[in-house]
Amino acid sequence: MFIGAVADDLTGATDLALMLSRGGMRVLQVVGVPREGIEFGDAEAVVVALKSRTIPAAEAVAQSVASARALLAAGARQLFFKYCSTFDSTDEGNIGPVTDALLDLLGETRTIACPAFPANKRTIYKGHLFVGDVLLSESSMRNHPLTPMQDANLVRVLQRQTRRPVSLIAHDAVIGAPETLERAIAGLEGIGIVDAITESDLRAIGRAVRSLKLVTGGSGIALGLPDNFRTAGAAAAPTAITPAPGRSVMLAGSCSLATRKQIETALAAGTPALQIDPMAIVSGALKVSDAVDFVLAAPAGRAPLIYSSADPDAVARVQGQLGRAESGEVVEHFLGAVARELLNRGVTRFLVAGGETSGAVVNALKVEALGIGPEIDPGVPWTLTRGAGKPIALALKSGNFGTEDFFIKAWDLVA
Repeated sequence: MFIGAVADDLTGATDLALMLSRGGMRVLQVVGVPREGIEFGDAEAVVVALKSRTIPAAEAVAQSVASARALLAAGARQLFFKYCSTFDSTDEGNIGPVTDALLDLLGETRTIACPAFPANKRTIYKGHLFVGDVLLSESSMRNHPLTPMQDANLVRVLQRQTRRPVSLIAHDAVIGAPETLERAIAGLEGIGIVDAITESDLRAIGRAVRSLKLVTGGSGIALGLPDNFRTAGAAAAPTAITPAPGRSVMLAGSCSLATRKQIETALAAGTPALQIDPMAIVSGALKVSDAVDFVLAAPAGRAPLIYSSADPDAVARVQGQLGRAESGEVVEHFLGAVARELLNRGVTRFLVAGGETSGAVVNALKVEALGIGPEIDPGVPWTLTRGAGKPIALALKSGNFGTEDFFIKAWDLVA
């Protein structure tokens, strides 16, 4: 194993696994802290998918360190801590505390942080994170229900989370001679936020971090990592997505602007859809069986959609009644239970929107490992479950990823 990665959510892990696979590495994605005795096979990169982005920092640290220990024991030469390209976090963590803990585990004192992903319009300049043409703090992430991002200066954001000094490696160093960037990284004290505007920048950064034992960032930084370990070779062929015979469904719990637009596009195309209300779940007016019956009653050959996604005002009203964390958990548990029952009733193709929702669904389906298949949109592949039981096709989409027709075109890639 060359690269052992720990991701703070499921969709981010899948995104990273896709990037490494495209770089020519044999990749295995594992769900949850690796159990004792798990076999990683011939994987050159293993990506552990946690659900640690919004849990208490101490728990996130414990899960991340346990996963890192398992990867190091299996021979990983470099650790990668993967978080969202919008740097989702609060002043308490969890990016800073986990980074500190992994550095301590390795006995290291320096690393970089670079969440840039230009293919999805996430870029960093002068240490400020942009989403498209606007600062992170002016994007829809400003109103995220769990991790509102109201400061685009990543040096300031991360410094509030870590006991180590945080500094900036500016774009001039990234686009200069390779040795300029290497010297900047070698001279770090603590954590360096690295500017990146293009994929060429990310490849340069990837090459420059080959001597670091820990790299942190979004999946984009992985563009340049495989070449540090593989001198030649074509990209690995994507895993064929051939699930067991069965029906299809889409489950959306994300309230991001991108997912809401994808839902609107799907509805306009005539997709059978059921919107769920957290208050109806709590009151008992909406039951798991109601959602299951809706899916099974949909016309054959169509993937129905069950969604809780709503605009920020509607989300705020529900949070005011149930609490921020509780309102999200109600929906996640409900959609997880729906997915579990649908699997029992013959559904074998699941498209899931939202990191927290994806985690709930995968846990409910008892998925341990995933093979990476063809890419639907940047950062979002189809995957196929590995291990015991019938193979299930899963597309696990971060709420902010994908084009507006994502829910429609994704099915063209499933055999």
